[in-house]
Amino acid sequence: MGDPKQAWDTEFQTFVTGRWPRLMRTAFLLTGEQHAAEDLVQTTLEQVYVAWRRVASADDPEAYVRRVMINAHARRYRRKLREFLAPKSDEPGLAHEVADTGDRIAQADDRHALLGALAELPPRQREAVVLRYWEDLTETQTAEAMGCSVGAVKSNAAKGIAKLRAIPALADMVTYGRRK
Repeated sequence: MGDPKQAWDTEFQTFVTGRWPRLMRTAFLLTGEQHAAEDLVQTTLEQVYVAWRRVASADDPEAYVRRVMINAHARRYRRKLREFLAPKSDEPGLAHEVADTGDRIAQADDRHALLGALAELPPRQREAVVLRYWEDLTETQTAEAMGCSVGAVKSNAAKGIAKLRAIPALADMVTYGRRK
């Protein structure tokens, strides 16, 4: 028989390897900056690793990790840390996110305009929009991740989408996504 700790470590490593791109995309959409997204994922994974035995035995480990990420992001916001959702292209030394080829948002004509508009949303509306529409979670899954009611998810998502639709340059992108 092998060492149980080594088995847990291997299982954790496999989980992280398989989920890394999605975790990074979610973190980037929440924070808006590549380095902040990496920090958020790292913080999340540190917390998850310590509790991996409990996480692995959960009904949906990915939902558990997502909830930890949302909570970590909310703590950062409460501390009033500055977030950059769409860094200016003329700022030296900033690394911009490179989208996955299968990422739907990468297909948008004006990614920076979309990220800039997303940055203008209050944090709870941004979380609801990111989880519902980019992560394609159900309202119930989003409510679990955000730690709120389904009604709060519906309200925050609707308000967030309404604000995005009010931006003329994004109106076509938002309505196109709903027609699918």
